[in-house]
Amino acid sequence: MILWLWLCWGFSTSAGQPDSELMARYLEEELMADDSIMEQVARRVPRQAKFLQRLETRPRMSEFTVKSTIISRYAFTTVSCTMVNSGSEAREGVFEMQIPAAAFISNFTMSIGNKTYYGEVTGKEKKHSSDDKARHKKPPSPTDGRENGYETFKASVFIPRKMQARFLLHYEELLQRRLGKYEYTVSIRPQQLVGRLRVEVNILENSGIVSLEVPPLRNSKHKGNGKVEGDASPPPSTVVGHTKTLAKVTFNPSVVEQTRIARNGILGDFIIRYDVNRELSVGDIQILNGYFVHYFAPTDLPPLPKNVVFVLDSSASMVGTKLKQTKEALFTILQDLRPEDHFNIIGFSNRIKVWQQDRLVPVTPNNIRDAKKYIHNMSPTGGTNINGALQTGAKLLNDYIAQNDIDARSVSLIIFLTDGRPTVGETQSSKILSNVKDTIRDKFCLFTIGIGNDVDHKLLERMALENCGMTRHFQEDEDAASHLKGFYDEIGTPLLSDIRVDYPEDNVEQVTQNFFPNYFNGSEIIIAGKLINHTSDSLHVEVTASNSKKYILLKTDVAIDLPSRNDIRGIPGLEDGKGDKNYIERAWSYLTIKELLNSRLKSDDSQEKDYLMEKAKSMALTYNFVTPFTVLKMREAGLHSEPPQEEFISPSTDGIGEKLQSLQGHKAPPGLHRQHDKQKIKISRTSADGDPHFVIDFPSSKFSVCFNIDGEPGDILRLVSDHKESGVTVNGQLIGAPAPPNGHKKHRTYFSTITILSNKPERSYLEITPKRIILDDGERLLLSCDRNAVVRSSSLEVSISANSNITVTIRDTISFVILIHRYKKPAPYQRNHLGFYISNSKGLSSDSHGLLGQFLNHEVKLLQDSLNTTHQQVGQNQTEALKPNPTNTLKVKGRLVPVVWKQRRIYNGQQEVDCWFAKNNADKLIDGSYKDYLASHPFDTGTSFGTISSL
Repeated sequence: MILWLWLCWGFSTSAGQPDSELMARYLEEELMADDSIMEQVARRVPRQAKFLQRLETRPRMSEFTVKSTIISRYAFTTVSCTMVNSGSEAREGVFEMQIPAAAFISNFTMSIGNKTYYGEVTGKEKKHSSDDKARHKKPPSPTDGRENGYETFKASVFIPRKMQARFLLHYEELLQRRLGKYEYTVSIRPQQLVGRLRVEVNILENSGIVSLEVPPLRNSKHKGNGKVEGDASPPPSTVVGHTKTLAKVTFNPSVVEQTRIARNGILGDFIIRYDVNRELSVGDIQILNGYFVHYFAPTDLPPLPKNVVFVLDSSASMVGTKLKQTKEALFTILQDLRPEDHFNIIGFSNRIKVWQQDRLVPVTPNNIRDAKKYIHNMSPTGGTNINGALQTGAKLLNDYIAQNDIDARSVSLIIFLTDGRPTVGETQSSKILSNVKDTIRDKFCLFTIGIGNDVDHKLLERMALENCGMTRHFQEDEDAASHLKGFYDEIGTPLLSDIRVDYPEDNVEQVTQNFFPNYFNGSEIIIAGKLINHTSDSLHVEVTASNSKKYILLKTDVAIDLPSRNDIRGIPGLEDGKGDKNYIERAWSYLTIKELLNSRLKSDDSQEKDYLMEKAKSMALTYNFVTPFTVLKMREAGLHSEPPQEEFISPSTDGIGEKLQSLQGHKAPPGLHRQHDKQKIKISRTSADGDPHFVIDFPSSKFSVCFNIDGEPGDILRLVSDHKESGVTVNGQLIGAPAPPNGHKKHRTYFSTITILSNKPERSYLEITPKRIILDDGERLLLSCDRNAVVRSSSLEVSISANSNITVTIRDTISFVILIHRYKKPAPYQRNHLGFYISNSKGLSSDSHGLLGQFLNHEVKLLQDSLNTTHQQVGQNQTEALKPNPTNTLKVKGRLVPVVWKQRRIYNGQQEVDCWFAKNNADKLIDGSYKDYLASHPFDTGTSFGTISSL
């Protein structure tokens, strides 16, 4: 997008403006203010003379200010520039600003003398009008074109002598997360030294700001490269301040400081990188005035295996630096492949050469060594057969997927790199696109990389869009090796596949893309939509995804603030009153327009393309965005209108809780989004909970037995031990607390951690605390206990009911339920702790042991001493009659255990249990003594009673 505003005015010269002497004196005073630099300034006098001589032929820029506000990743930027013509005749003033290619211009205003001109966004006609032709009379220079991820906005006006012109440019963008950081960039290239230069960026992130950094200024040769070499300190005069949720960054260099950076006025890119707090694997849902935006960027997930084919251009045009840097990048990328990955390499020119025919090879030291040799020996020659190379790569990957027993959760992809256009074989772009799409058939993704100015950008972009990939473009003079490695880092670690986000159909509408083939580490999935059920007080959200061998289901209900009190006023770019100053609504419109543009680019149907164009145009006009289908036309506001004024938001810590909702949430698959009820669990009385109190239920005998274990803090109790047969072991670790006042105990103990281990059919473990769960079956997954979630694999399912319970099911025959006990304001003798309940023990063997496990397959008989001291066995239906008698006895494996009648409360006190209580740490009731059930560590599996081993 290059926007030329080629306008001329013949203003009167009588208007009073600062003359050249005043401006020159200002610059001179700036340079001479510090006596300590007199010697440096003296050495610069010849250059300064030339600089002032050049200023005589063009207006001088007296002020260049950038103010930006970033609210929940959505950035509003206002650029203000003032130019002074101190000459004796009207001169041309050129305002030029590089802006991110992903940004939308939302307003532009100019003030020249006593006249003001404002930009009006209008629909673009299919045919160029005479105005368009007039505007393009002066062709843009090569530097005005699209650079790597940036576009140039340019306005040119004639400024009458002794007058000034002021420009105000507003643009908006939704920051993208790459390599674990959001990056906000401001181009500072005023083309001359500026008397007053200032950049101010305010950031408001209710989730909390982390990892805020301001690297050195980046020049054009390194644009797009996220890495900073050498000195990593912020630019001179940069001031950074932030609280938990607010940050303010300013850059305000004096003229002298500017000359130390670049005397030609091209300072570079001012960059801010940051991330936000994330609660384990959950997302961030924000709701405001009938719109919502959902950010999903889970962490602590194991990477998925990759099947990757590198397709590399080795045509004659790659000779020299481009091929050399490509090889350097591939050497590093090959070293980063993981042992579970598979790969192959294809080099192409007019001929297509496959490194390993008809297969992908595993990542081994020998294969990596041989691949490097193959890449090293690639030489540039011949033409560019893009179609043939991609057909070969796609067929190779398709055959490998079809003919091999690959991991069902692995991610397959092609990484394609070229520096030119198709010159050999099929050269028609439409046919290449069709052939590639037909060959890939939605089975994997294609990622494209273009180097240099001869690349067919549209072809590479559309190939990536149509095949669920991404594209990047690098200039020839840039560090291609670093760029290639950086791009691979973005896509080299897939964490989830087949992610689908769902919301109730009767609650939302016009939701943006909600299915994503892959989620890569360090990136972010963003969905936005409109709320249509204005009477609902919550929004239900669910997500399903695959992670290696696991199926993940996450869900939550997000509260909706019905009074609509979350308005944030004064957002720059909205001073014309359009929109409704609702940043979440504007983020939704931004995403929607971007998706419409991409859909149109992918479409081959002319009617569909026209429909998508009109829809995108209509929305762009509603929100005042300059897009490929809208233009910015200048209108005169009136002869005596006020000069343009900036409107900026100034985030404040006052009332943030009332201004902004930031609630954590999850997502889920189709067919599940109406399940709002809390999960119902079915569990038996057999449990260990509280201090801890043990209950054993004997259904066939129609009574229960209970006992206490007075352990020591730090003790690890073996609750279930069946490692040898079913492969399952459950251990519980105790935490201590003071005893209640006037109590008979010296201290209390509770279960702080429950560890469930299984070695069949493969080794895995769960470590559960009141706050989080670690699931590790060779790949580590971290989950929070305060969010609903379901994780399934071939033999294990973990279901979390937020802040309530966790159900663990092993091979559908063994189920445990862990209750979560958390206190908002705990007493001194209370601790957050867990309760352990056995729901299904069918899969445990008859040899199962442990404090609970030893009773699962054994019956206990209840005896009573008669008045003549002879023993008689008590019938099952006589239990109630025995309660008053203190001399009741249990017969357990031939042992006689005296018991007394008690009542216990379980399930958080929801159920009362009558039980026979065995005193003295269950003496004679359990095999051996209490100390025989102490595990040496949480992963101690104890293959048989009294022995120790580890998983």
